[in-house]
Amino acid sequence: MSRNLSSSYSPAEAWAALAPVLAGQPRVRLSKDSGKTYPQRYERNLTETLPSFPAAVRIFGKDGTCAAIFLDFDSSVAGVDWVQADVRAVQTWLHSVGARWIEDYSPNGGRHVYIPLAQRVTFSEARDLVEALGTRYRTLDKTPHQNLLHGCMRTPGSPHKRGGHQQLAMSLSMAYDIARRPNSAAVWTAMTKDIAAEIKAVRALRQEETFTPAAANAPVIDQPVGRMSRAMQVLAQTGLYDTNQYASDSDARQAVIVSAAAAGLELVDVERRMLQGTWPGLASFYARYAARHRLPSLRRDWMSALSYLSKNKAKNAPNNNVRRSPTSQPPTQAAGVKRSPSNLNTDAEHRFIRTWRSALRIREARYQESRTGMARRMVLRALGEAAHMTASRFVEFGVRSIAVATGLDHTTVGLHLRELRAEKDPLVALVEEARGTKGDLYMLTVPEELKIAAEDATWRKGKVHALRPVFRELGLPAAFVYEALEHSPAMPTLEIVRATRLSRSAVHEALEVLTAWNLVARDVGRAWSVVTTTSLSQLAEQFGVLEGVAAQVQRYRTDRIIWREWLAKNVTTVVELLSPGEDYPWEMFEGPPDEWSLSDMAFRQSA
Repeated sequence: MSRNLSSSYSPAEAWAALAPVLAGQPRVRLSKDSGKTYPQRYERNLTETLPSFPAAVRIFGKDGTCAAIFLDFDSSVAGVDWVQADVRAVQTWLHSVGARWIEDYSPNGGRHVYIPLAQRVTFSEARDLVEALGTRYRTLDKTPHQNLLHGCMRTPGSPHKRGGHQQLAMSLSMAYDIARRPNSAAVWTAMTKDIAAEIKAVRALRQEETFTPAAANAPVIDQPVGRMSRAMQVLAQTGLYDTNQYASDSDARQAVIVSAAAAGLELVDVERRMLQGTWPGLASFYARYAARHRLPSLRRDWMSALSYLSKNKAKNAPNNNVRRSPTSQPPTQAAGVKRSPSNLNTDAEHRFIRTWRSALRIREARYQESRTGMARRMVLRALGEAAHMTASRFVEFGVRSIAVATGLDHTTVGLHLRELRAEKDPLVALVEEARGTKGDLYMLTVPEELKIAAEDATWRKGKVHALRPVFRELGLPAAFVYEALEHSPAMPTLEIVRATRLSRSAVHEALEVLTAWNLVARDVGRAWSVVTTTSLSQLAEQFGVLEGVAAQVQRYRTDRIIWREWLAKNVTTVVELLSPGEDYPWEMFEGPPDEWSLSDMAFRQSA
């Protein structure tokens, strides 16, 4: 169509009319790096207001289905002329099967074709169709429909990375009519029937290919008691599976259900993960049923899984605790730090650590908001967390354990520790350097210049945290802002700026990120507070960041094995093969117990 048609409406009107109808769920991702990436942290609720950044709507819903097929023809593959030829060819095919479509184009020559559907289709069905069409049309990008968790695309009206917007190649009234009167189930059947041979071919190709999902390349990790295997969690999230191992979606979903039951989850836990969008892959396997039949079908599968497990008790040893809750704490905490004094008074140590935390809050003004400064603040928090864990101001958790706690690389942690201990009047002092498998031994210190202020300051209630897994995705500024709000009933923006030592723009962006995921909310008095009903651990599972934590832990375990082998060959005597605490599961630690807040306050009042 000519540009005259597209100029009769504004981009905002096109966005408001079409984005909510085409999206698989009312969520949109913004690109703040000029269209290069659309990260999960910048996902927002989809509204009719046109975003100021390039914006891509989510293709699939929480139930693993989509309301439209998104065909993205990329001009970078073979040029604009080839894109136009492919678009004309696909439109001819759509017309032959009785389908209607919406078309738009980008300032760089790329084109999108949207096929609205009256009856939502599953992730597997949509992927089969798009991959089959990809064998016909060279410039068709299949990836948006190959990723259930992150598949997204710009819709008409969205800003473009090169300036301008996605422009309709038809009138807005025509496009809106197609969106409001989508293609019937009969049209979908005609589409899939016409390219049945290509669909069969792409399915056969998958069976020949080596299956490599996100977790497939990672080393094999023994499944912890009370947890599903990483492979099953990835399957539940992504809906991707090895067709040589599971013949159908039904087989794959039953494998997930058996794994969940064996790991100690309850049926309500699985239902919640499906309904909240944590496991859209598993939800997509049930989307073939009418909505009212999906949960009853899940319950039938659950009973079958329990029956299967009860018949295989011999394989489940009596002591493996398969019914243990996956959210339970580890059976034992890390052993005491052997190189620190053994006669420390536990109560006195916890009180000292809290005073040290007060000194840390005062000293943080030195680090401000630079990336390096925020990382050092997090390393110090990790040391405080480790100190509370062992009830000692002496910390011998190696750089790899602290790396897991902070989401940093262990070499970066080592650099920050060297800089921190070299500061004038440091908060940490090196007591003994690493030897063999033993890590550096650090001691928390309260500098003389801060001692009076730190001792007079009110101890902060609650737990000390390093970087909780969810903030690996949401970012360090969001972690500091959330922490500040955790320790205050409500705070206005300016007070958050003062408490976090971040710039006002960084705080605003962090609040925007936290609000988008319902972690904080603003009251009528314009003060911010934490939404206590939103679970950080559930969001971390939804984001898939726990997989990253597990991969980092396994990588460091492998490093330790290699190091121990080297020591065994090159060192005559190795007194201890592993530093205490090195294998502690940081991602499960929640800080000092709540009762310390109460006992501390009572102690301060009586002192």
